[in-house]
Amino acid sequence: MEKSLAVFEGKEIRKVWHQEEWWFVVEDIISVLTDSKDSKQYINKMRQRDDQLSQGWVQLVHTLAVPTLGGSQQMNCSNTEGIFRIIQSIPSSKTEPLKLWLAKVGYERVQEIQDPELAQKRMKELYKAKGYSEDWIEKRVRGIAIRDELTDEWKKRARIFCSRKTRSF
Repeated sequence: MEKSLAVFEGKEIRKVWHQEEWWFVVEDIISVLTDSKDSKQYINKMRQRDDQLSQGWVQLVHTLAVPTLGGSQQMNCSNTEGIFRIIQSIPSSKTEPLKLWLAKVGYERVQEIQDPELAQKRMKELYKAKGYSEDWIEKRVRGIAIRDELTDEWKKRARIFCSRKTRSF
């Protein structure tokens, strides 16, 4: 398990690497986003206000060993998806920009499901914003398309192979 710190608005948020993804200490997130002096009490009140959050808490939050100055401590942690769900239950002006961003990203995802070309267009725009050249972006897009065709062909051949083997028995 790897450990690290994230910094949000100058405040540290402890995180640990668990099951191939980052998990964040829930109390740290609450403390940063609410300026609460007692984040444990805030979490309890938040769960009382939001029945759905409370019912799904065990799926969102896991107790993990987090290294601290005093040694390893068991703390409530959540992955990015769980943190986004928890943020939705925080009535704070600090969370409003995050909530608006989540709504925008959700809307864009629905658009991409309806029109898959939008996803490719957004991908190209992101690569361009990161400073990649047009030539590199086109090669990347072609490489993805070729890989997709190749894996589709492998799947098709695997089905044919399995079908023939099944008939031979």
